[in-house]
Amino acid sequence: MKSKLIWKGDLGFVAKGGSGHEVIIDAAEESGGHDQGPRPMELLLHGLAGCTAIDVVLILKKMKVELTDFSVEVEGERAEEHPRRFTRIHLKYKLKGKGLTEKNISRAINLSQEKYCSASNSFNAEITSSYEFENIEQGQ
Repeated sequence: MKSKLIWKGDLGFVAKGGSGHEVIIDAAEESGGHDQGPRPMELLLHGLAGCTAIDVVLILKKMKVELTDFSVEVEGERAEEHPRRFTRIHLKYKLKGKGLTEKNISRAINLSQEKYCSASNSFNAEITSSYEFENIEQGQ
């Protein structure tokens, strides 16, 4: 896997990965940037959320769950001192669909975080999670 970062002046960059998609990265104006894109640490959280969300969707699909709505909220706490790494990250999964149970949601999240999600296994932070769900009965 490769990524190339191209400087666009001041603190702005364009990142392009092997998929060919580009992402603008910038700093806040108070830090000398122009606020034209997400911060690098935001992208880490986006990547973590995306990685586990894809896993959870695929795992629940194998369990014959029919998702109708799904989101993941991520909150990260950072150290006060440099390098200001994440010290704690909490993922809140919100699911709605047919066939959802505490058991299958918990299993899907645990499998993602402990086995499949390479992003979560790349962090040195304590990563916790919680979830909310609404099971829609057949015929509703």
